[in-house]
Amino acid sequence: MLPVAMIAGGVGYKFFETLSPLTPYLIFTMLLITYCRVSWHEIRILPLHLWMIAIQIAGSVVIYAGLSPLGPAVAQSGFICVLAPTATSAAVVTGMLGGSVATLATYTLLSNIVVAVLSPFIFSVIGENVSLPFWESFGIISRQMIPLLIFPFVGAFLLEKLWPQAHRVLQNKQLISFYLWSVALMIVMGRTVSFIVQQERSHYFTEILIVCIALIICLFQFWTGHRLGLRFSSAVAGTQGLGQKNTILAIWMASIYLHPISSIGPASYVIWQNIINSYQIYRRGMQMQKLKHK
Repeated sequence: MLPVAMIAGGVGYKFFETLSPLTPYLIFTMLLITYCRVSWHEIRILPLHLWMIAIQIAGSVVIYAGLSPLGPAVAQSGFICVLAPTATSAAVVTGMLGGSVATLATYTLLSNIVVAVLSPFIFSVIGENVSLPFWESFGIISRQMIPLLIFPFVGAFLLEKLWPQAHRVLQNKQLISFYLWSVALMIVMGRTVSFIVQQERSHYFTEILIVCIALIICLFQFWTGHRLGLRFSSAVAGTQGLGQKNTILAIWMASIYLHPISSIGPASYVIWQNIINSYQIYRRGMQMQKLKHK
């Protein structure tokens, strides 16, 4: 589905760009369905989570500062690849790799809440609306980001308490979020390709540089998450928590609040992270086969 969705979005960019207003609603629905899967009794914030969130926030600032000499588009693309919260699909991959789904689900929730709270401040300072007064820019971004990331969490909790039948339906229909993710990926890819095609002057060197930097950042985050997870006996959860990003949300945030070219960073990150995940799943499968033969 990944290559099909990306190719379809790129080839049919003129059509899918017109659907871009649907993106926040798709993100909201995906998060709501994912949070319905979370068992609230298993949510416990661990020291691992605090280290990971510190790396996510501090790392994004360090990357932005380090890449600033290369231009705002490059700096913002690297920044959003680190700041983006953990992907909603990371829990699925964590389970396939034999990791703790509860640990990863807790961090997914935590990282989304932190990004929802901090992003209005951050985008008001470094985003494309910096010409606006800070509090005006902050208010605009807050009205868009906080409902998008916080309300699904509140909605899942209320559904469980007030309408448990609907909560159980969503809990058992997690595959819906996968198809919604595919549609959202086509739309954001269409929007990104549309910008590249319509840009007044070529930025090919900058775009290639962004793609290469996204690869380096992706590898570094997977490696850092693995090393950190080993210290807390949660290597798989640590690896996926820091490495696997909600690229749909990241592309959307970049295209709305940052330099348009910066969206190429998370757009290429989705390719790199899925290549890594594919290899991890393949290696896990080979290990399980060896155990069966023994």
